[in-house]
Amino acid sequence: MYSTETEHKREGPSLPSSPTEANPLHPSPPVPPGPPRSQRQYERIGESTGTTFIQTLIHLLKGNIGTGLLGLPLAVKNAGLVLGPVSLLCMGIVAIHCMRLLVKCSNRLSERVNRPFLSYGEAVYTGMENVSWLRRLAPWGRWMVNLFLIITQLGFCCVYFVFLSDNIKQVVEAANATTWDCQVDHANQTALAGTSFDSRIYMLFFLPAFILLVFTPNLKYMAPLSLLANLVMCCSLVLIYYYSLTNIELPINLPLVGKAKDYPLFFGMAIFAFEGIGVVLPLENKMQKPEGFGRVLYTGMGVVTFLYISLGTVGYLCFGDTIAGSITLNLPNCWMYQIVKLLYSFGIFITFALQFYVPAEILIPPVVDRVSGHRRRIAVGLLMRALLVIFTCCLAVLIPELDLVISLVGSVSSSFLALIFPPLLEMLTFHTDGLSPLVITKNVIISGVGLIGFATGTYSAIMELIIRNNPPHSHNLSPSYMLQ
Repeated sequence: MYSTETEHKREGPSLPSSPTEANPLHPSPPVPPGPPRSQRQYERIGESTGTTFIQTLIHLLKGNIGTGLLGLPLAVKNAGLVLGPVSLLCMGIVAIHCMRLLVKCSNRLSERVNRPFLSYGEAVYTGMENVSWLRRLAPWGRWMVNLFLIITQLGFCCVYFVFLSDNIKQVVEAANATTWDCQVDHANQTALAGTSFDSRIYMLFFLPAFILLVFTPNLKYMAPLSLLANLVMCCSLVLIYYYSLTNIELPINLPLVGKAKDYPLFFGMAIFAFEGIGVVLPLENKMQKPEGFGRVLYTGMGVVTFLYISLGTVGYLCFGDTIAGSITLNLPNCWMYQIVKLLYSFGIFITFALQFYVPAEILIPPVVDRVSGHRRRIAVGLLMRALLVIFTCCLAVLIPELDLVISLVGSVSSSFLALIFPPLLEMLTFHTDGLSPLVITKNVIISGVGLIGFATGTYSAIMELIIRNNPPHSHNLSPSYMLQ
């Protein structure tokens, strides 16, 4: 889940999109007209033209590949060796369909209001205004989308805290026993030597570094580090694939279908990984030839779906029941793979600032606008950024289980953004065109599955968290964190 969501606030003139601007208690201002889509101009940092096919494809790939990918082997374990990959394929098809629906609805609604383009929240707002009996609730629709965007982005930041603490904890505490022989530990897990500290201590250690990172005044200063982070993450993934493929033990004796009670956890982790829908409209809006975005979407998400299914399946085949919340936690105790953890952790550390940008740009400006004086405004802005980082750190400390954080964030917010809202938006947008019963049924089923996944996934993640934190089941003994 990467950083092109940061373009959310740079889409040009738009309807008010923050929760503070979408006050449901006051009527919304009329939508100002703009140039039609055929005459719109695209703006990029330092350029006057839009992105090419390849540039957009790369951004789409970046927006969908992150920590969620590394948790998919455990997701496959929760669903089963056959049911897991099949479910990932079905979820990928539905997610791509919903992304396409969102683009189609945004295009139609932008034409109706004579705007060059609309963001996700603006599309929902305009779609609800398109239905007379929902018009009064339109500001609430935009507010809900922005709320789930904030929850999702801050959830990503919580996951990053947990991911870094777990991986750095392994590298540091196993340093004395680490060798250059990557075939020594056939148990495929890092062996800790000496005293093991709680992962929460490592989260607190990273807190000042994250605060300083988000103090960066402009994201353009992060561009070189972001490029470097992308490169090292790609190299890390190649090595992870190589180790997993070359260390699958035969015969394979893994359950083809997992336990029913674990399937909601699979749903949460899988939809967390597929939740790149927030990058879709900014990318389509900034293409030189937006009519070609469909090819970008199908090509990019086809690659993403293949990566998800392949790494999820191969990782589970390699590590079996010992698979952790992130496959990096299963890598052997040799320096090459410890360096892989460090490199991927560096990439995630840099990505934190980019994911943090969206909620910061929604939540901080209304507070800063209430302060007079340039220096005070800067001080208040920095203070708000620090408080938001501390807030995400506190959430991570409360839920220091990587797989449960991923499942919970996916179930709570990603299910709404990726599965529930797009089909409903299509019915709002095209209700006057006479949608066929088949289309209506399809949309109801997709949204219904999203609602069921939200309810069951959230419940299962919370119950599992309670079970793991009971005295007989300390989180240090959790299968997702057990380090042998």
